[in-house]
Amino acid sequence: MNIRFYNARVLTMADGEDLFEGEVWVSCNKIAYAGTADEAPATLNWDREVDCEGNVLMPGFKNAHTHSAMTVFRSLADDLNLQDWLNTMIFPREAKMTGEDCYTLTKLAILEYLTTGVTAIADMYLTPETIADACAEMGMRCVLVSGLNMFGPAMSVMEDRFNNLNGKYDLVSYKMGLHAEYTCPKELLEEASELIHKYKAPLYVHMSETKTEVDECIERYGMTPPALFEKLGLFDFGGTIYHGVHITDEDMEILKRHNIHVASNPASNAKLASGIAPISKYLEKEIPVSIGTDGASSNNCLDMFREMFLITALAKIKDNDPSAVPAMEVLKMATVNGAIGMELPDCDVLAKGKLADMIMIDLHQPNMQPLHNICKNIVYSGSKMNVKMTMINGKILYEDGKFLCCDDVEALYAECNAIKERLKDC
Repeated sequence: MNIRFYNARVLTMADGEDLFEGEVWVSCNKIAYAGTADEAPATLNWDREVDCEGNVLMPGFKNAHTHSAMTVFRSLADDLNLQDWLNTMIFPREAKMTGEDCYTLTKLAILEYLTTGVTAIADMYLTPETIADACAEMGMRCVLVSGLNMFGPAMSVMEDRFNNLNGKYDLVSYKMGLHAEYTCPKELLEEASELIHKYKAPLYVHMSETKTEVDECIERYGMTPPALFEKLGLFDFGGTIYHGVHITDEDMEILKRHNIHVASNPASNAKLASGIAPISKYLEKEIPVSIGTDGASSNNCLDMFREMFLITALAKIKDNDPSAVPAMEVLKMATVNGAIGMELPDCDVLAKGKLADMIMIDLHQPNMQPLHNICKNIVYSGSKMNVKMTMINGKILYEDGKFLCCDDVEALYAECNAIKERLKDC
C-alpha cells in the first residue's frame, strides 16, 4: 500500500536534522521519502493521501523493557516493596498462568502500547511462543527476551527458542537473557555464558534495580552484579541491562567497556521505591540509555509519555539541576536509542529505506498550544491524547481513537477479566 502523508511537521530524529514542514511517503512497509514538498521526487500511485493538518510525524517509541502479559496484575499488588511484591503476590499467580493466558493478556497490552505511540517492544515473560503469536497477529514489532532463572526453563529451551523463534515471524525476534543475578545461581550464569559465546550473542538482564540486590550480590561474590557478569564473560558481546539504578563509577566503566545499553524504567522504579537511576552520569559516560515501562503490575500503566517526563524530571531532582537530561535527549532515548539497544537498526529514524514505524502527534489539543517548542511540548506536556495515529511496518493499527488490529475490543477485555478472576485466589 502506498500512502502519502502531507502538510506535516516532520521530526525524523536523524542526527543534526531539526523539525521541518514536509511530507512522508510510505510504500509497502518502508519509508519511500521523508522531506520537504519542494524536493519530493516523482509522485507514486497513491492508495491513500493523508492531510496531516500540521501535526507531527516522527518515529514510533520503542518500549525497551516490558512484561506485557502482566497487565493481569494491574493494581493487584500495589504499595509493596519489590521482594514482597514478587514473592507474595506475583510469583504464586504466575505459577498458574498458561500460554493462552499470556497470549490474551499480551493482546491487551498491545492495544495500550498503540495508544501511547509504541511501535516496538522488548518483552520478557513466561511463554515467548504465545507472546510471539499475539504480536504477529496484532502487528506489533516485538523483541522477545528470555527470562531464564533457577525456576526454568532449561538452558536447552532458551537455545531452542533462539533458533526457532528468530525468523518465524517478520515482526518478531528473540534475544538471550537472564531474569537477574539474584534468581540465577552461579552454575546457571556460567552455563549462560557458554551459550552466548557459542552464538556470540548479546545478553539482556535485570540488573542493579535495588540496593538490596546489589548488597546481596556483594555478600555472595565480593563484587557488584556488573563486575560479576564481566568476570563470567556475560558482557563479552554487549547487550542491555534493565533498570541500572544502583550503579557505581566502576560499574559504569564496565558497561562502557562492553557497549552495554541501559533501559531505564523510571515509573516502576519510583513506585517500588527502588531509587532514581543516574541518567546524567550515563550520558556523561556516553552509555546509551533507552526507556521502558516495565510491566503494568508495577507501573501501573504502559504510557511512554509518563516515562519520558519522569526520566527527565527525576534526573533534575537527583542532580539538583533543572537543565539535566534535556527534552531532545529524552526523545532520542525513546526512539533511536531504543531501536539500537533492541537491535532494530531499520526502525530508528524516518528516512528513505527505513521501516515505516511511525506515529502522528496531534498538535490540535490544548496541551500542545502554544507552539513555542514542539519537541519540548511532546516530552513535558504530551500525553496519550496526542497520539493520533500509530503505524507499524507500513500498516496503520491505531487511528483517531480506533483500533484497526482488533475486531472486538470489548470481548478481549472480557477474556482478560475472566483470567483475572481465575487467578485471584492464588
